Amino acid sequence: MQTKPILVLGATGKTGARIAHRLEARGLPVRRGSRRAAQPFDWNAHETWGPALEGVGAVYISYYPDIAVPGAVETVTAFVEKAREAGVGKLVLLTGRGEYHAQQAEEVVRQCGLPFTIVRAAWFAQNFSEGALHAPVMAGVLPMPGGDVQEPIVDVDDIADVAVAALSEDGHDGELYEVTGPRLMRFAEMADILSRESGRQIAYVPISFDDFHAAILQSQGKMIADVLTGIARETLDGRNASLADGVQRALGREPRDFTTFAQSAARAGAWADAA
Repeated sequence: MQTKPILVLGATGKTGARIAHRLEARGLPVRRGSRRAAQPFDWNAHETWGPALEGVGAVYISYYPDIAVPGAVETVTAFVEKAREAGVGKLVLLTGRGEYHAQQAEEVVRQCGLPFTIVRAAWFAQNFSEGALHAPVMAGVLPMPGGDVQEPIVDVDDIADVAVAALSEDGHDGELYEVTGPRLMRFAEMADILSRESGRQIAYVPISFDDFHAAILQSQGKMIADVLTGIARETLDGRNASLADGVQRALGREPRDFTTFAQSAARAGAWADAA
């Protein structure tokens, strides 16, 4: 696995870009899986799968737009079989915490006969700095459904570190790493921290799921609005209001706090006004 390329799917996304960069920094060969890559990969174009998998030692699987969307499990099932036929030696699958279809995809990987690691993640902190919720934050609001539900929001850098360990080190085969942040937080608390660290006044606005969909639709389009609202409806009911120890078990350290995320994002200019 150290000499064969590691295929990183979603290599232009939040987790994939970080994982590819970290693997390359370790001197490991990486094949970036995206539609615009030198060797293109497209979930909707099955003919791209074989060439992308040729000679690969391990694969990081991140399904776009999300593994919770209808048809995702069937597509992942077909891809995993293709990877097995191609002689891939290891799969690392990213899924979402508390999502029914994500757990179905996990079972596909468990039963495929290949060494695997599953990284099951809480809501991404980076949704506020580089994702679908960036535009509302820039407008001074954090409009979220779910009321006072608590969420152990996780830093994507922790997800990337766990995936890189699973892809490049021994000792992670067969593991399910459920990754969360170090504390439970309400969205009102997140808005307060974002206000302090960004230098903007950001108000938490409790809204309905329908209004949440409308807000995302305006800035991100229908597909992202449908996906994110579907995940919110499924998971923001208290089912994820507990901490998990996946970061600690995989990396031997505590996960990053939301405040640390906000400070780092602010330094990087995530909420700076456009020139």
